[in-house]
Amino acid sequence: MKIRDLVDRAHKNAQNKGFWDERREKGTLLMLVVSELGEAVEADRLGDEENFCEEIADTFIRLADFCGGCGIDIEEHIAKKMAKNEKRKKLHGKKY
Repeated sequence: MKIRDLVDRAHKNAQNKGFWDERREKGTLLMLVVSELGEAVEADRLGDEENFCEEIADTFIRLADFCGGCGIDIEEHIAKKMAKNEKRKKLHGKKY
């Protein structure tokens, strides 16, 4: 699946389920992404690999929905950022 396809599918599903019936605040949406990462940490602490992977998937889905709802062409921005990172110094010039 291409990133744009993930964004479109995740956002359409969220729209169909009523999550975009009203305007959504970016900070709240971003914290929902963070909450999925927190759930992944908890699954890892419990040694639940299956749930851990599911929560990582949820993180990507929430972030894709966010990008779809906010009109962010994340595929384009990822390509630009990766090109920029490839030119950076080892450890970005820091100790760690």
